[in-house]
Amino acid sequence: MLCSARPEASKENNVNVVDRAKNILIQPRTEWHVIEAEPADPKALYLNYLAIVAAVPAIASFLNFVLFAGPFGVRMGVGTALAAALTQYVLSLVMVLAVAFIADVLAPSFDGHKDFIRALKLTGYSMTAAWLAGVFVIIPGVGWLIMLIGTLYSLYLFFLGTQVMMKVPEQKAIGYTVVVVVVAIIVSFVIGLFQSAMLGRGPGGMIGPVPHF
Repeated sequence: MLCSARPEASKENNVNVVDRAKNILIQPRTEWHVIEAEPADPKALYLNYLAIVAAVPAIASFLNFVLFAGPFGVRMGVGTALAAALTQYVLSLVMVLAVAFIADVLAPSFDGHKDFIRALKLTGYSMTAAWLAGVFVIIPGVGWLIMLIGTLYSLYLFFLGTQVMMKVPEQKAIGYTVVVVVVAIIVSFVIGLFQSAMLGRGPGGMIGPVPHF
């Protein structure tokens, strides 16, 4: 029994990052069912997927801060830019946990199932679009528009996933998504204040956006 369980338990550990990102973006309805069937391993999810994909906007922000003007038109030194990018990176990963907690707590109110691991997978994989769109921060003028589209698509991914991962009825999925997003925005604002206190850059102290939906 133990021997036969090990390959199954490691299945999620071996998820190919590129394939998962491509599939969740191109065929999300199918991919959510694949994700649902995978063994739940939060550590593997973070180390083998979230930590990698979340690095994309952080690296792009670092390059933007150093090579171009940052979000407020001020070019940063390498040290400051690195600190800013690392802070954005860490807070992005923290934001996934925060939104997952919110999604988990609110699920029963919309006739869904309360399951933190599923909520974490739902939130983490939904962030794929917003994080990958973050690479376009280095493009002046239109970068913000592409990032906005990525964020909106992450919302759509979350909406689709709620019915599979949290078992929220279809007729309540929109309401559930809206409430989770509103609460997540409030949490993001609080995290932004923390970021401000840590680095104190730009209006309100924000040195750059923490990607979320």
